[in-house]
Parts: sequence; C-alpha cells; structure tokens
Amino acid sequence: MWLAYLTAMSVIFGISATSVYYFFRAGLLGDQNERLQTLAQAAVPSLQTIKTKGTQYLDKDLPWRSLFENHQSLEWFDANGKLIATEGTNLPNFPLIKSASISRLNEGSPVVEQHGNVRSVSIAVYTDDSEQKTLRLEGYIRVNESTEEFSKKMNQLQLGLEVGGVTVLILSSISGMLLTSLSIRPVKQSYQNLKHFTADASHELRNPLTVIMTTVELMENHSEQFSADDVRKLKTISSSTTQIRHIVEDLRFLSHTDAIVDPAVLEYPKVPLDEILQDLADTFETDAQNKELSFESYLSTGIHIKGDIHQLKRLFANLLENAIKYSKTGGIVKVFLEKQKLFAVVRVEDTGIGIPKEYIPLVFQRFWRAETARVQAKEGLGLGLAIAQAIAQRHLGKITVNSKVGVGSCFQVHLPLA
Repeated sequence: MWLAYLTAMSVIFGISATSVYYFFRAGLLGDQNERLQTLAQAAVPSLQTIKTKGTQYLDKDLPWRSLFENHQSLEWFDANGKLIATEGTNLPNFPLIKSASISRLNEGSPVVEQHGNVRSVSIAVYTDDSEQKTLRLEGYIRVNESTEEFSKKMNQLQLGLEVGGVTVLILSSISGMLLTSLSIRPVKQSYQNLKHFTADASHELRNPLTVIMTTVELMENHSEQFSADDVRKLKTISSSTTQIRHIVEDLRFLSHTDAIVDPAVLEYPKVPLDEILQDLADTFETDAQNKELSFESYLSTGIHIKGDIHQLKRLFANLLENAIKYSKTGGIVKVFLEKQKLFAVVRVEDTGIGIPKEYIPLVFQRFWRAETARVQAKEGLGLGLAIAQAIAQRHLGKITVNSKVGVGSCFQVHLPLA
C-alpha cells in the first residue's frame, strides 16, 4: 500500500517538476533569443560601413555597444558567407549556418542555432536596389552568446527541484503514515473487539451445545419411548445442533488464527504430505461413490512439509468436500500432488457448477456463498474456504483458484517443502 502511495506521489511530483523545469527553460531561451536578435538588428547599419571602411570602424562608439555583454560576440559576413569582421568574446569558430537553413535565412527569418555551449542568432541584411527595384543581399550578421551561465542556472533549478521533491515525498510519506494510523485506529480497535467477542462467544456456546447434544443422544437411544413424529423432531434438533457446533468450532479456529501476527514464528514438525492426502483420498472416495462420482488421485511420494497434521487435513478436507458437494452426478473429482521447485503443489479439480469470474475474488471471504449454492440449498455458511486459506497462510503457503461456470473449478495450494 505504501509502495503504491509513494509511487503515485513520485509520478505526480516528477511530472510537475519536469513541467516546471521545461517551462522555465523555454522562457529563458525565448528571452535569450529575443535579446540576441535585438543586438543583431542594432548592428545592421555597421555592415555596410565595415565593407567599405574596414574593421577600424569597430573601434568607434556605436549604438549596438550599449547592448553588448562580455560573454557575447558579433560576426559580420559578406553575401557569400565569408567572415569579414568580429567583435567581442573569442568564442569557438564555426560556419555561418547549415546549408539547409540558408533559404530560410535569405527569406528574412532569423535562424537560431546551438553549437555546444554557444547559442547563435543569424540574420540576413538587405538594401534597396533603386535601379533594379529589388532588395540586394549585403551579407549576414550573427550574434553568439555562451550558454555556460544559462546551463548553471538550469542545473541549480534541477537540483532545487530534486531536493524539493525528495523533501516533499519524505514529509508527505510521514504525514500520510500518521494520518492513516490515526484513521484506522478505531477500525483496528473494533476488529480486535470483534475477534475477542467471537472467541468468547464460541467458548461460551460450547458447553450448552454439549449438553443439548448429550441430551438428544440419550433420547435417541430410547426412541421407543417416543412417537415417530417426536423421533423426527429429535433428528432435526440433532442435525441442527451438530451444524451449530461446527460453526462454533470454525469461528474459534478463525479467531485463533487471526491472533497470530507472524506465521513464520510457528514451529511445525516435518510431516509426509503424500500420506495425509492418501488418507483423505481413501475417505472421500467413498463419499464420491455414494454420489455416483468418479474419484481419482495422482500423488507423488516422498513429499514432506513442515506443518500441523490436523490443520492440513482440515485444509484439504474442506477442498475435497466442496469439490464433491458441488459436482453433479457422473462428474469427476481429481486430486494431484507434485513438487514444483521449492514448493509442494496440491490441486483439487472437479467438474462441478463452477464459479462466475466476478465472484472468484470473493470465494475466500468469510460467510460468502455463491448464488448457485444458495439456490441449490447447499449446506454450509461459507467458512470452509476461509478456513482453508487461513491454514495455508499459517503454513506460509497460498491458495489460488481457476473456475469456469458449467465446466468446473481447480483449487491449487502451494506449501513450502521441508
């Protein structure tokens, strides 16, 4: 969650900082181009004089000198592009302009170029030819300016944005953590209270349920003393009480699982997973046959993991029970066990009713049942898969599911090898 938050903040600030950087850069370059063009225009009158009187004219006080700066240079060229005079800082010498820009320059448009750390603006100079009634090209003027100072300013701006960005991210992260912690504190407290209530209620319900079940069992053992209608009622009470007891045990197990902060601290013995699954396969094969289902098991031998045998049996029993419960007569239930790198992988496949794609993310939620299960009045309250997932997580594993309506489902469990 925090990684996603920091990533989003980094992207937002990165886009903002980049926009600011290029906005200022474009503005400064625009001002520089305008300043250089103004200087070039101011030096236009001096071109004809230089061509006729020579470079000694440059020693005089000219109007463009008030615009001249230390890190700039002026260059005058004749109509053939040959350099005839220079003034100012001794900047690197390079040709007037690229041939591709000659036509644009001769059309009267200034040409801006960047040569390393030197930025230049070139313009063409024309005079009126009264005899030909046309404009005559006299030459070109180019103004050059070092961009080293400009680069320093941009580097300072970039550094400021980077330092500011890191500072903003750190402060926003700290404030976000504090605000989130404060906002979820009531939720955590409510969740803790709910867990305590569930554990306490489950504990308190066990004794009355035991008394009820014992009483019903005694009455059933003397069923000859009751009418047939009363015997049916006793069976209904017994069945309902058994179901309630299972729910209570499931809730107690889940509340106990929630209390474990870090499953990695649990110490489990080494157990043979293939033998556990074989015992379950023998048991559930009979249940499958009673429902006229085919049951197949493909179990690799010699696979061991660290775990609690009783919990592991409950995990896979829940998966097999669901597979048989939701498969139609004539269907097939399969269980596989194999090694995949550092994990033992168990697959339970069925040809049952399947789960709609939009419901797959919900199957491990407590008390959730698909509408198909409700319509078909299947037993259970939707705790079996939640318990299976809790057990897998306690063993540092995970459960995934693939399903298609009308085709069947495949639950896959990954558990670390011992």
